[in-house]
Amino acid sequence: MPSLRELSITRVENTYLVRCGHANWVLVEDGSDLTLIDGGYPANGGDVERSIEQIGHVIEDVRSVLVTHAHIDHIGGIADILTRHDIPVLMDPLEVAHARREYLQQLGPAKTPLLLWRRGAPKWLFDVIGAGALKGAELPQAQAFTEDCALDVPGGIIPIPTHGHTDGHSAYLVPGAGVIASGDALVTGHATSRVAGPQFLVCPFNHDRTATDEALGNIASAPAGVLFPGHGPAYEGSLTTAVEQARDGRTRMRP
Repeated sequence: MPSLRELSITRVENTYLVRCGHANWVLVEDGSDLTLIDGGYPANGGDVERSIEQIGHVIEDVRSVLVTHAHIDHIGGIADILTRHDIPVLMDPLEVAHARREYLQQLGPAKTPLLLWRRGAPKWLFDVIGAGALKGAELPQAQAFTEDCALDVPGGIIPIPTHGHTDGHSAYLVPGAGVIASGDALVTGHATSRVAGPQFLVCPFNHDRTATDEALGNIASAPAGVLFPGHGPAYEGSLTTAVEQARDGRTRMRP
């Protein structure tokens, strides 16, 4: 049965932010070829393929997959797709072992009660369990990118080190579009947050909150004016201002 989950797609030049339930992913177009950045929960594999079709492509056009970090809501759909398609999967060298599940840096059942007092958290938990959050996912195919400049992938994407949310978290700059896919280093909303706009994920989600904060300088200094986050809608404007707002908590309350 095809997925009934609604897709919301925002386009800036050759780059698309796809929002589906509690997950985001990014598609970068380069002629007839695509790069996929992240892939949602395990149940989102089919949704990723639908989003590719909605922008006029097929899954076979995806030449490379980039991973910001190996949390279940970012690699679950990728793991599902790789059961049907052979696509190279690249990420920061420090994140490879995490993606292969040689260790796990992720909010687990023991820390879940730290979230449940937050408005929206019980429904979020119910929803993500339905999306496969408890099934687990791993990427034994994970490989490290070795360049610290433009990668040899469609879009000439440039990794931006943003270690902290996980040890090997990486954001990605799409230079032709002036877009940064920020993963969970900097988001613009989440079901467990009471505010909207540039912000950190709430503390239980971050492996190292201090390092996450320090890494945002790399986003602020990047030549981009659009943020495609791992959670929440696209942000357009000064990324320096976005980082300042996140650090100062100067965001607006959600309605």
